[in-house]
Amino acid sequence: MIYRTNPTQSYRMPEFDQALIWSVLFLLSIGLIMVYSASVAIAEAQFGTDQSGYYLVRHVVYLIFGLLLGAVAFQIPVHFWQKYAIFMLLAGLLLLVLVLVPGIGREVNGSQRWISLYVVNLQPSEIMKLFMIIYTADYVVRRAANMNRFNKGFLPLLIMVVMVGFLLLRQPDFGAAVVIAALTIGILFLGGVSIKIFAGLLGLTAVGMLILIYGASYRLERIIGFMDPWADPLGKGYQLSHALIAFGRGEWFGVGLGGSVEKLFYLPEAHTDFLLAVLAEELGFAGVAVVIVLFAVLVARAFAIGRQSARLECHFAALVAQGIGLWIGMQAIINMGVNMGVLPTKGLTLPLMSFGGSSITAVCFALAILMRIDWENRQRLRGTTQEPEGIQYRAGIER
Repeated sequence: MIYRTNPTQSYRMPEFDQALIWSVLFLLSIGLIMVYSASVAIAEAQFGTDQSGYYLVRHVVYLIFGLLLGAVAFQIPVHFWQKYAIFMLLAGLLLLVLVLVPGIGREVNGSQRWISLYVVNLQPSEIMKLFMIIYTADYVVRRAANMNRFNKGFLPLLIMVVMVGFLLLRQPDFGAAVVIAALTIGILFLGGVSIKIFAGLLGLTAVGMLILIYGASYRLERIIGFMDPWADPLGKGYQLSHALIAFGRGEWFGVGLGGSVEKLFYLPEAHTDFLLAVLAEELGFAGVAVVIVLFAVLVARAFAIGRQSARLECHFAALVAQGIGLWIGMQAIINMGVNMGVLPTKGLTLPLMSFGGSSITAVCFALAILMRIDWENRQRLRGTTQEPEGIQYRAGIER
């Protein structure tokens, strides 16, 4: 069934979700400013005083590439992603295997998470997050009738998630493994999986995380450092203690743009994982609140687009849209929690804002798909599009 509006309503309906677009543009703009502010000192130390904008230039290049790639993705109909979901997952698995091959994968700070492309480094785990969203959404739609049966519905997906998690932990990239597992569980819940299976998954995930934490000494040390960073401020609690100092110095309105002290070689990864701490120091509580509100608007619009797709009986598109919102929201919460000392230190970037080519490209690509879903919804409401042949949109229980 295709929903239509009357001619007056369709005429007034904008082509795109304005709140979504403006929240993304504001986050990208704030990120651009803060990456430059946070990276000036380290760029000058590494490359000379005439290269103070080194990381800014690279960030702009990554951003332009991400936007161009997103422009291409927007032109592709949503049913294409459903049709080739399994191939994207296999491509992602191949990349995760290649990153572990000596001579192909590049090791940085003890982790082998990147594939060197000479000009830039590709981080397959960032791309895998999007591929896993698309594959899980397609899987739930195809297996809707069997999703509450363990062997026929849930088990094959569980095996796939375990394979992905194993490859990520070999890098090691515990943060990406947790995000992908959480995304899969979230999409299953949104797709209508039974409460028993959902509760079992949460319990299994919690037990697995505890085993992984206690099975690796460095992860356990991070937890201990998180519990009391001031007990060892020059060791286990170094990053977190300096992040908290940055938040404390910022107070309500900050010390002023460019005035951060912590970014001057005190706070490691100031332009990547701990960008929010620098923002808090320079722009204060007010700046952090603006960023939180912008992310909240983005996530809310993603879920609203997903609900609209579900009402139009486009269940694959609904799950992809909400999965993208879940991904961006979850990663933003984790990054903010780490910066504020609410969560243990973990190397996850702040979406759309932190320096990192693979991260910003993958998120821009995902948002382009989200905007395409929204655009197709609006065309259906106008009655100007038809369902593509050969694609099953109707699925199980709508939440």
